[in-house]
Amino acid sequence: MASGQAMDYRQDSGAWARRHNHALVSLARRVWTERCTLDTALAQICETAARTLEVARVNVWRLHATHGVLRCVHAYDRASGEHNPPGFDEAFDAGSEYDRQLDRVRLIHATDVQRDVTLSAADAVLGDYLARHQVSSLLDAPIRSEGELLGVVCHEHVGEPRSWSAEDEAFAASIGDFVAMAYEIQRRRDAERRLRYLELHDPQTNLPNRDHLLEVAHSALRPAHGEEASVAAIHLQLEHDGTGRQDAVVAAAAALRGGLGNEATLARVRDDGFALVPRRPLREAEALDLAGRCVSLVEEAVGDGTTRAAAGIAFSRDLSSPSADMLLRNAELASQRARALGMLNRCEVFDAGRHGELVVRMRLERALREAYEQGQLDLHYQPVVDLRDGRIVGAEALLRWRDDRGGWRPCSEFIDVAERSGLIVPLGRWVLLEACMAAMAWPRADLQLAVNVSARQFEQPGLVADVAQALQVSGLAAERLTLELTETVLLHDADVACETLARLRALGVRIALDDFGTGYSSLARLKRLPIDCLKIDRSFVAGLPGDGRDQAIVCAIAGIGREIGLDVVAEGVETAEQVTALLGCGLTRGQGYHFGAAVPDLALRARLAG
Repeated sequence: MASGQAMDYRQDSGAWARRHNHALVSLARRVWTERCTLDTALAQICETAARTLEVARVNVWRLHATHGVLRCVHAYDRASGEHNPPGFDEAFDAGSEYDRQLDRVRLIHATDVQRDVTLSAADAVLGDYLARHQVSSLLDAPIRSEGELLGVVCHEHVGEPRSWSAEDEAFAASIGDFVAMAYEIQRRRDAERRLRYLELHDPQTNLPNRDHLLEVAHSALRPAHGEEASVAAIHLQLEHDGTGRQDAVVAAAAALRGGLGNEATLARVRDDGFALVPRRPLREAEALDLAGRCVSLVEEAVGDGTTRAAAGIAFSRDLSSPSADMLLRNAELASQRARALGMLNRCEVFDAGRHGELVVRMRLERALREAYEQGQLDLHYQPVVDLRDGRIVGAEALLRWRDDRGGWRPCSEFIDVAERSGLIVPLGRWVLLEACMAAMAWPRADLQLAVNVSARQFEQPGLVADVAQALQVSGLAAERLTLELTETVLLHDADVACETLARLRALGVRIALDDFGTGYSSLARLKRLPIDCLKIDRSFVAGLPGDGRDQAIVCAIAGIGREIGLDVVAEGVETAEQVTALLGCGLTRGQGYHFGAAVPDLALRARLAG
């Protein structure tokens, strides 16, 4: 054949087309499987394309738009049978006429690259590449996904110029589609892995979550060689006394991760709880040593003495049948027992005979969570009255839980569980909004609404925003809302408490110090707190009028309130004699069974209307 005359590979177009179709079908069967990675797919695609089209090389180039670069990411040389030979990963600056042409066409085909107008208009770097690799003819198929140009697959012929058949061009374009599909599958797999990761990890600490640890424990419990494995689980329950709870949790997580290394799989299983499953069986003494190290890591990580931990250990030997869930639950029960016994910074090994009461507590927590989700909780309102004439001046919102018999359980039976489990945060947010909405429907616009705020709620950075939102959504005037907090919560860290209270009062709401007199607070610290009201604890009112010391304490608190400009409300008023004694101390506000128990909103409205 004369030099410069294109070689004709189209001896039998039908057979040639069948060859191409067979190659594509075979390639699809090998590439579109769960086990095939992106690298393997690119290798299979490039090799199949090179052998089918009988070209010297097939290369995949990716366009990195942010960097303006077109880079070779996979190459196959048919003569040597080598993938990614030395120096394959060349790169060009994107933006030439060649790149723009790629973005407009289904295929760039050149019988003779020296005479092709498109290629001759390209930059010198591309021309140099074609010359160095002795490329005489090519089929370049754009790689597109959802309309976006990802790159190009280059089918390079070396030697005499070659004419391409319609079947060749269709095949090469399909190879571009195959590469695009490989990238799309990889993108979806990456997205699925990311979703799977998010499902199995805690976003705040980046540790595995309970579901992940359950999978690990389940695998560890699986018998190996017919022998049941001996597996331990350790639960760490954090107790944080100050503010910055979440910062303490993050610090503890980092310390535990660094201290444990590959010794165990660590997970965050609760707001203030971690659990771990060692990677090898441990004797009880070894498990106790590991748990003790974890407790020390937590103490050292926080460092200010506000965070302590109770550790619980459980072994698979105590399970009637292999159960990852029960293993973790037993470890948590053991930590709760250590916590209940005041054994913070100590460890407790699970013993089924001593954990009955904690099983009851966990069941109560689950039932409370279900009651909240299913709308079985409601608010009742206890009137606050003017002691001089019995006129209602406000009401305190109190949480109630409807039991199976249709009765109502008082919050004293479950509020501690809500607090420890963390449910108190969303529950408190709901109470706040629900109470504000109810107060807007009361027939008198001068009535005060009192809502309790727990210690855990008070520590949440979003508390002020929650209060503002409740006022905005309900339309309740801010001056009608009083937030009640116990003095223990407020006086633990006066500086932080004052800052939070100042932000709340800036909204226009009032602040009441609940159960005053039971927290051993100093009057000097009390003077600093930006509050509006003191509520005398019922334990002092109960002794009136017969107990002279209670009478003196109540009168003293009333006097303190007057002197520093605070309102004072007496709780737990149950008799007319107590009313007389309170009036004698100069008090004018009170609440208790003498004036009525807490009742549903409709009942309170009816009483107010009457």
